Amino acid sequence: MEDSIGVKCSLRGNTIELSGESFDVELAEHALRDLYQLLKGGFPLYPDDVWYAVRMLAKDRNVNLVEVFKDSIYISSTKKVVFPKSLQQKRYIDAMRQKDILFGIGPAGTGKTYLALAMAVHFLLKKKVERIVLTRPAVEAGERLGFLPGDLQEKVNPYLRPLYDALYDMLERDHVLRLIARDNIEVAPLAFMRGRTLNDAFIILDEAQNTTSEQMKMFLTRLGFNSKAVITGDITQTDLPQGTKSGLVEASQILDNIEELGFVYFSEDDVVRHKVVAKIIRAYDRSGR
Repeated sequence: MEDSIGVKCSLRGNTIELSGESFDVELAEHALRDLYQLLKGGFPLYPDDVWYAVRMLAKDRNVNLVEVFKDSIYISSTKKVVFPKSLQQKRYIDAMRQKDILFGIGPAGTGKTYLALAMAVHFLLKKKVERIVLTRPAVEAGERLGFLPGDLQEKVNPYLRPLYDALYDMLERDHVLRLIARDNIEVAPLAFMRGRTLNDAFIILDEAQNTTSEQMKMFLTRLGFNSKAVITGDITQTDLPQGTKSGLVEASQILDNIEELGFVYFSEDDVVRHKVVAKIIRAYDRSGR
């Protein structure tokens, strides 16, 4: 609390005394009261959660931290619950429930893909969908894909590894492998989506900044009945050849007036990795790179 706000905190028995500028003291008091309510209710809190709480209140003094932290995505009794750690993450979770197609756009570390995958797993375990489809463009492979050793699955797996890692973080490895074997979870490069109609599915397109206009249009028209799609990407980090327009950038420009679609934009303020990551992103933004 002292590091985040600049107030002085003193412990007197079971009482915390705050001193500093009145504006900062009020913010710290608000945070402590809400966090205490969460603890009394049995909600698990970690040191970083104090930082997330202060960051949210600094942006909006009217935030009810209890409501934000308790808007969790239940996945499995064997893994901890996933909950939003910024106001924009809360809006993102709400939008995933409300919209058929949602775009999550922003820098790395803001939880775009992780939260989408958590919601997808929740939908699958609650039998709201029959399968999860995870895809991303393997731009880095380009025309060299055919020259890589191994079969096609072995060639594309390195580009899909982050999606597998997130799955293993949420479910036991054996459970994930069983779901994949039964085709309840499919992890595939974007090229595999062409010509398909995906019904009863929760579909996630990751690293969407690396799609071309044609690929994005192809993906968006795969959506079938009782399906949801979440498209995530960082428009500042495209690996497309110079002069090629990103399908994610184009989609954000021409589709924002369709009611069933949603757009949630993240910034460095929403980064939930090590605190220094937000500072690194801010430094690169200032340098224009």
